[in-house]
Amino acid sequence: MITIKEMKTKQELTLFVKFPFSLYDKSTNWVPPLINDELESMDSEKNPVFKNAEARFFLAYKGKKLVGRIAAIINHIEINEQEKPKMRFGWFDAIDDIEVTKALIAQIEEIGKANKLNWIEGPVGFSNMEKAGMLVEGFEYLNTMITWYNHPYYKEHFEQLNFEKASEWVEYKIQIPEKSPEKVEKFARIITERYKLKLIHFNNSKEILPYVDDMFGLLNKTYNDLSTFVPIQQYQIDHYKDKYIKYINPNYIKCIENAEGKLIAFAITMPSFSKALKKANGSLWPFGFIHLLKARKQNDTAAFYLIGIDPEYQGKGVTAVIFQAMQDLFSANGITQVETNPELEENKAIQQLWKKYDHVLHKRRRTYKRDL
Repeated sequence: MITIKEMKTKQELTLFVKFPFSLYDKSTNWVPPLINDELESMDSEKNPVFKNAEARFFLAYKGKKLVGRIAAIINHIEINEQEKPKMRFGWFDAIDDIEVTKALIAQIEEIGKANKLNWIEGPVGFSNMEKAGMLVEGFEYLNTMITWYNHPYYKEHFEQLNFEKASEWVEYKIQIPEKSPEKVEKFARIITERYKLKLIHFNNSKEILPYVDDMFGLLNKTYNDLSTFVPIQQYQIDHYKDKYIKYINPNYIKCIENAEGKLIAFAITMPSFSKALKKANGSLWPFGFIHLLKARKQNDTAAFYLIGIDPEYQGKGVTAVIFQAMQDLFSANGITQVETNPELEENKAIQQLWKKYDHVLHKRRRTYKRDL
């Protein structure tokens, strides 16, 4: 018999967060999150996303054995302002037993019906700025710091339970040449001169902070028309400043201003932390922080996290300027490959960016939905 129990106390939530550590203990490609970061993200007093969202966390037991977990999430901005009556679910993990998955989903459906919502969809986070999507291709690769990893049988469970695909993301691995393709280099120079653009470099984290609000403003403009987008709130921006600034190598962020000093584009890359987080195994102490510091400074792989371009400048070649800046950065730091973050399958404009480079689509992930 499968029993579903809600986790409320810090001790219970710690069980929730640690469950994947046993589920994936033999996996060579699962990258563990930092346990304290996960717990803070679930704390309504520490994570400002709960000003407009609510979440409940559940574990599944088969007898006394812990066999699965899931989070039930309601995002009120999505429901009330965007008029999407969706019940979110995330942090889904389970043993290979369809009955466990069925019981966890039944718990989500019960909450969705009680709140008069029309469908459930996941796995997703509290908002569009968290991890999203179940891995369906690319199980032989490490996940990045901001994506989930999962066993191949998850997909089979959801399809057996008559879920259908909601959204799909693709991820690319890009080989970085010793220098930019000649066309990119030439085009970047032409576009910079034509629009009188200024490339901004950063030496430390304090120099970045004045630009962060404008970066997120550009994100809202850049991705507003995509199907999964939920506008980023100012309190979330402030939270991300505090949460992620410690990981950022300032040299890996590039901004572009126009002649009037307005931010019109930016790109955020980071040295890959996947191998370092694997070694840290969920904790910064006693040695986890050393692995992360080494990865921040000495790495041959980078992760392409975010890119934003003002719609007024899209299609005008600004991406060439960004890529030339990234090329100079990577060449100076010994980066030979880059892994992109998940990009919505429909986002062809972003995928066009990689066409001039040696690249391969190596991962796919998707969310699944079912009507209530």
